[in-house]
This record gives sequence, structure tokens and C-alpha cells, in this order.
Amino acid sequence: MENVRLDKWLWAARFYKTRSLARQMVQSGKVQVDGQRPKPAKTISVGQLIKLKKGYDVVEVEVVELSDQRRGAPEAQGLYQETEASIERREREAELRKANALYNPHPDHKPDKKERRELLKMKR
Repeated sequence: MENVRLDKWLWAARFYKTRSLARQMVQSGKVQVDGQRPKPAKTISVGQLIKLKKGYDVVEVEVVELSDQRRGAPEAQGLYQETEASIERREREAELRKANALYNPHPDHKPDKKERRELLKMKR
């Protein structure tokens, strides 16, 4: 197999649950191939760098193998390899998110009627 459509490969590599969802992500600009914004039908080949947004993180992977069939997760992980810079960046951003959660504590419970009235008085 020489070339595979980008949306099919993203679906086969289990980055997105459906092929139509993969297509939408490519069209909305959340996926880049070698630094450029592609179309869903762009053919990819081994060695290309794909940068995609996954939740809060930006993941950069290199295409190792090609497949247009969705298989099990261990086989899907063999289709790509995440770059070292991407792994470091994701870990650093995860630590920052955890640290930010410490500075923005959440209350233990929802305010009851009396507490809501007091909050409204303070806000006025």
C-alpha cells in the first residue's frame, strides 16, 4: 500500500471514532500535514508528520505504516509514532493544568437557598 487518504488513516489509527468525524476535523483545520492545512482526500505516505488537536493537547505524530482498515488498538498504535517534542509538550501542559486546578478550587457542595441569597447580595 503506497498511499492512503488522510481521513481514512486517521480513522484507522483510532484518532477519531468515525471516518466522518475525522473528515470534519480535517476540514475545520484541526489537522495539519507537514505544516500545511490539507483536504480530507489528501494522500499521505510513510514518513510524513501529522499534527492534530486532541482535547486540550496538540499531538504530533510521524506516519510509520499505512492502513485503511480499522483494527485493534495495539495494531493502530503501530501505524504512528509520536515525536519526542510532542510528548514533552503534552506532559508539561498536563502539569500546568494540574497546577492551575490547585489555584482554582471548586466548592465541596452546591450553595443552598440561603447561600445563594447571600451570594446575590454580595454581587449587587
